[in-house]
Amino acid sequence: MNKFLSSKANSIEPYTPGEQPRDKKYIKLNTNESPYPPSPFVKKAIAESNFDDLRLYPDPNVYELKKEIANRYNTKENNIFIGNGSDEILAFSFMAFFDRGDKIYYPNITYSFYSVYSSLFDLNEVKIPLKDDFTIDINDYKNLDSGIFIANPNAPTGIYLTLSQIEEIVKSNKDNIVIIDEAYIDFAFDESASSLIDKYDNLLVIQTFSKSRCLAGMRLGFAFGNENLIQGLKNIKYSFNSYTINRLSILAGIEAIKDEKYFKDTVSKIIKTRENTKKELKLLGFNVLDSRSNFLFVSHKNVFAEDIYLKLKDNGILVRYFKSDIINNYIRVTIGTDEEMSTFIENIKQIVSNN
Repeated sequence: MNKFLSSKANSIEPYTPGEQPRDKKYIKLNTNESPYPPSPFVKKAIAESNFDDLRLYPDPNVYELKKEIANRYNTKENNIFIGNGSDEILAFSFMAFFDRGDKIYYPNITYSFYSVYSSLFDLNEVKIPLKDDFTIDINDYKNLDSGIFIANPNAPTGIYLTLSQIEEIVKSNKDNIVIIDEAYIDFAFDESASSLIDKYDNLLVIQTFSKSRCLAGMRLGFAFGNENLIQGLKNIKYSFNSYTINRLSILAGIEAIKDEKYFKDTVSKIIKTRENTKKELKLLGFNVLDSRSNFLFVSHKNVFAEDIYLKLKDNGILVRYFKSDIINNYIRVTIGTDEEMSTFIENIKQIVSNN
């Protein structure tokens, strides 16, 4: 124990991010980044930006980016919050909508940052078990007595709840906040739950620029909700750091939203590659969950997941392996380019045939 640290810093088990090794060049299929570069609009705008302005603080209200998002999603600027990645908005949500000791509900298999935040902010997490097929039973989330977090599509499974299912959960919890984490929604073939925010004042929907808009390195996220919820997030932000979004990130976000064609084209390519990879893996004897995200969650009956992960890593391919109970025989595979996935499949064929 370090005598200079708080009891919290000494005791908490922090989130473990995906590997970012530097020992050699890898095909990175482990952190759900886009395999494609940002929109050409983004590149052009940053190259032509006035770098002298970097001496000035950015707009703390991020108004210009809010305006673009509002236009794109047919909502109002006052219903939007911008954060330094969706993780920051999630953290602010834990602080804005819960008091120490409150219960908080989410699936037992989901984004592991929820559990970290629960510990950090002294909340009582209640993990609701998924069904045997890793799907959520929405009846488990009806008429609860405190707030709810649901990643949709879920991570790391990639399994999706329909908009009507989400609405059933929100409608049955009118006295509890329901937070829908839609980091992967653009790969799901369905409408965002943000379309429901005018109907339900207990709904907050969080999205990110990291996946479908190819800007993981810019750290940008955004949330939709009624003005009271957005004000709660603002209260936390302005008690923490007024300037969480830098000028270049704002510029990149604006241009990424403007380039709707590039966004649709890259998302379509990732979905097509995902479906082709699903078929290939099933032919090789893998159990492949029905992912609606930019990754696949898979297991093999004859080759243990950790062995697959280690052999792929030796061959220069990174995937994500979780040692957690229940899912310790699964790997999560980010969808790369067609060329990267072809290399991945060839390696998988070799690994399976040698066992």
